[in-house]
Amino acid sequence: QVQLVESGGGLVQYGGSLRLSCAASGSIFSISTMGWYRQAPGNQRELVATVSRGGNTNYADSVKGRFTISRDNAKKLVYLQMNSLKPEDTAVYYCNAYTNFPMVVDAWGQGTQVTVSS
Repeated sequence: QVQLVESGGGLVQYGGSLRLSCAASGSIFSISTMGWYRQAPGNQRELVATVSRGGNTNYADSVKGRFTISRDNAKKLVYLQMNSLKPEDTAVYYCNAYTNFPMVVDAWGQGTQVTVSS
């Protein structure tokens, strides 16, 4: 199994930057696809970015060119560097770990609030 703890959220002004971190515990980290998702009030949780165990990345169109996801397998950390933040980026951001081998594991952190003021 894996446990995830996010940090780094906070209040930032329009155009500012934040870096979120996700610390993972458990043996499956290295074989998991790691991702960041977000949920704004009244909205469904949506994909922000994912990074595979091999380092392949995928981004939502709304954050391409502004956000960068990365992972450090040795330290079991996942990062989300967020630049040029906009008020519409305001949400609770969740870290996710997913793998389907040798078993399906779909783990979530508790979330960290990001608020972008205009």
